[in-house]
Amino acid sequence: MILYSIYYYVSLAFNIYSFMLVGYVLMSWVPAVQSTKVGRILEKACEPYLGIFRKFIPPIGMIDISPIVAIFMLNFIKNGLVIVIQKIYFMF
Repeated sequence: MILYSIYYYVSLAFNIYSFMLVGYVLMSWVPAVQSTKVGRILEKACEPYLGIFRKFIPPIGMIDISPIVAIFMLNFIKNGLVIVIQKIYFMF
């Protein structure tokens, strides 16, 4: 039961952050939305993580593919963390 609740909250946190990243990327298409309070909050939450990938992945023309890689890596990290939680739980 505890394993399920830990898995649920870890998965929920990663899913919320993934949706925040998608929202932030979609907001970049409408510059007026970025200057709102929600836009500034999403910028503070998402830009440090996206900045890591933007350093290594240049845009292709006008298309920035770093958010796609960032979301893929976030899901990869989530799945790895869930496996580690399961391994630790079953050790005891």
